[in-house]
Amino acid sequence: VLGLLVWALIADTTYYLHAAYSWVMFVSIFFWILTILFFVIYLFQLQLKFYMIPWSLVLMIFNAVATVLYISTFVTCAAAVQPTSWRQWDYNRRAAASVSNSGRQGLQGWGSHRTYVWRVVLFQFFACVVMITYGVSTFFSFRAWKGLGSNAATSQVTDHA
Repeated sequence: VLGLLVWALIADTTYYLHAAYSWVMFVSIFFWILTILFFVIYLFQLQLKFYMIPWSLVLMIFNAVATVLYISTFVTCAAAVQPTSWRQWDYNRRAAASVSNSGRQGLQGWGSHRTYVWRVVLFQFFACVVMITYGVSTFFSFRAWKGLGSNAATSQVTDHA
C-alpha cells in the first residue's frame, strides 16, 4: 500500500521532464510490482512448492537492493536540484524532490501551491516510510536467513521433519 502511494504521488508530477525523476518513478514502480509478486507467492504458499529456492536469502537480497535503490532515488532527487533556477518557486519545488503538474501552468495562487506542498510532503513521507520498511525487512530477512530468533521447539521440529 505504501509503495502504491509513492508511485501514485510521483506519477502525478511532471517526472518525465527530468531524467532524475524518471529514475525515481522506475524504482518505485519496479519494487512495488516485485513486492506484490512476493506477496502473492507467500499468500498462496507457492514457496513450499519451490523448496529448492532459498527464499529467506532471496528475500534478504531483494529487501537490501530495494533499500539501496530507494536511497539512490533520494540522492538522485537531491542532486537534480538546480539552485540557479530562474524561477524561485520552481527551485523550491525541485528541492522538495518533485515537479508539480501546476508547474506547466505557472503558480496560480496560494491554493494550488498549498495543494502542491501537501502532495510533495505526502510523497516524501511515504517514500521515507517505504525505504525504512525495506530496511527493517532486510534486517528481519537476514535474521531468518541466519536462523536467528528461532527457539528450541522450532529447531527440534524442523530437525525431525
